[in-house]
Amino acid sequence: MIFGMSTAEIGEKVVALLQYDATSPLIFSSGLFLFLFAGFLLFYTALHRTVSLRILYVILFSLYFYYKSSGVYFLLLVFAAASDYLIARRIYASQNPSHRKWLVALSVAVNLGMLGYFKYTNFLIDLSHGLFGEGFLQFQNIFLPVGISFFVFQSMSYTIDIYRGELRPLDHWYDYLFYLSFFPQLVAGPIVRARDFIPQIRRNPVVVTRGMFGMGVYLILTGLFKKAIVSDYISLNFVDRIFDEPLLYTGFECLTGIYGYALQIYCDFSGYSDMAIGIALLLGFRFPINFDSPYQSATITEFWHRWHISLSTWLRDYLYIPLGGNRKGRLRAYANLMITMLLGGLWHGAAVRFILWGALHGAALALHKLWLELLPGARREGRQMNPLMRVLGIVVTFHIVCLGWLMFRAESMQTVSLMLHQIFEHFNAPMIPQMIDGYAVVFSLIAVGYLLHFLPHSAEVWAQKRVIASPLVVQVLLMAVMIWCVMQTKSSDIQPFIYFQF
Repeated sequence: MIFGMSTAEIGEKVVALLQYDATSPLIFSSGLFLFLFAGFLLFYTALHRTVSLRILYVILFSLYFYYKSSGVYFLLLVFAAASDYLIARRIYASQNPSHRKWLVALSVAVNLGMLGYFKYTNFLIDLSHGLFGEGFLQFQNIFLPVGISFFVFQSMSYTIDIYRGELRPLDHWYDYLFYLSFFPQLVAGPIVRARDFIPQIRRNPVVVTRGMFGMGVYLILTGLFKKAIVSDYISLNFVDRIFDEPLLYTGFECLTGIYGYALQIYCDFSGYSDMAIGIALLLGFRFPINFDSPYQSATITEFWHRWHISLSTWLRDYLYIPLGGNRKGRLRAYANLMITMLLGGLWHGAAVRFILWGALHGAALALHKLWLELLPGARREGRQMNPLMRVLGIVVTFHIVCLGWLMFRAESMQTVSLMLHQIFEHFNAPMIPQMIDGYAVVFSLIAVGYLLHFLPHSAEVWAQKRVIASPLVVQVLLMAVMIWCVMQTKSSDIQPFIYFQF
């Protein structure tokens, strides 16, 4: 007997934990992942000099990781890897320009077809039911595999780069499967380009320097704090309630709910990216930065240089520039920006709110581009402005972004309308002290979150250096303290990452 359970009972519980459960995906802030990763890291370290075994071992763990999130749909990942691996080799071998175009078009069609079926079929079903009545399309709701948008975009970039002559195809299929399935960034990014990642696969031995290890610990610590403490707590105890029933709350609470969601989605997504980059560093791999204090942006253009950088640069390189970018005149450039951001909105999901969110950002980017052209003294980024104009720019940009987040988060335009009505018609300023007192912990976390976000970059560098320079025992102690803090603030089951649905 162990802990009051027989060996058979313990075995049953272990098997249950390891099986696929749609209600409990394997996420970085869960105890199960930390337990599995500790075991994985032990064997990974032992295999660091054996390239083929190490690659196979990581692939198997990555596929299991995805299986825990999406069940049998992990086979989609294997299919995408096989399809684009074979197509890419044919593109590279062909000397016929027309044949190469057809092959890259096939790759795009297969990837977008797979993405379209799983991501947009339900939207079309709902649309047909609204137009023609229930039962017009006899489809059941389609399961959305976690993170399908991320690995589809990664796979498309591989074949497109080979078509452009910027990359050589891999010799071994399992190397490509390793790249596409690598678990730290598999289900919620960052979107890692093949040309950045592939050269790292077959390094032998894998080297994790003291600086890489310390930086990995720092990023995991900050990611856990952002996601499991700030984002989850303010979501469960404030933001979700506001968006579910806005008429029950004053305008001040609705406005704070929008500010809270802006912080929630940033902490949730950047927290995941921090942990993904940190875990990759512990394994000897480097990922590009995905967030750079985006709410410090003084213009909407700067915001998209700082927010979800791997997606914004992907859209720029594989959509905006191929459409013509700004090379075909002013009006065409504005149209290209609108198309890019509308499709970026649709990338997040098939819903009117995502289209409106994309339209808002597309229009804002086009207007800022026009502003820069009409006013020679206008600046593209805050660091080019004087302090007063930079502060003003940050305030205006932040509220444009928050308007976008309102549409992004609200389940319907009715919710958007109700929240704006409460803000402008029922603000109820005299009740603010009482509300702050009633939500003391929530408002404190929101304040701390924004305060840390607006600290100068030098403060972050100082903190990174302190963690990196700390002895291993101190780093382990810091991790233990953070896990304890997460457990103390946990008020319900582990919350999935917001971007799992995309």
